[in-house]
Amino acid sequence: MARNRKKQDDEEGIKLICRNKRAFHEYSIGDRLECGIVLTGTEVKSLRDGSYSLEDAYAKIEDGEVWLVGSDIPEYSMAHRMNHKPKRPRKLLLHRREIEKFAGKASERGYTLVPVRMYFKEGRAKIELAIARGKQQHDKRQSLKKADAQRDIRRALSARRK
Repeated sequence: MARNRKKQDDEEGIKLICRNKRAFHEYSIGDRLECGIVLTGTEVKSLRDGSYSLEDAYAKIEDGEVWLVGSDIPEYSMAHRMNHKPKRPRKLLLHRREIEKFAGKASERGYTLVPVRMYFKEGRAKIELAIARGKQQHDKRQSLKKADAQRDIRRALSARRK
């Protein structure tokens, strides 16, 4: 499955920066939406170096705009006094109707907007947002069991081919 995803990303002109693995463990992921992000020059250069963290990030809707909070883009090492703040909130670019659609779903009890992955698409930084619902402890255990079973099946099939 992962190989197919990588092949598909290469065909679309997508260069993956990072993936939020913790989001898949902590939340059950629902609808997804691609959106742009407002960045400064040093932030883009730092992203191209490959250093970024989505671990504690989430999105919030404020005054009809969507903001990414808690994401960490480390300072660019070659920049000087014009460097950016690593943990500043960043504005996400969405159409008004997309914001309204997502705001309705995200405002329900137990749902939140979580960034799933960040990538460059045709030279522009994009974030994939998802509407997510927090998992209980037993749900997490269940998904781990399912992942282990899938891994065992793949191993058995690959051993059989040899």
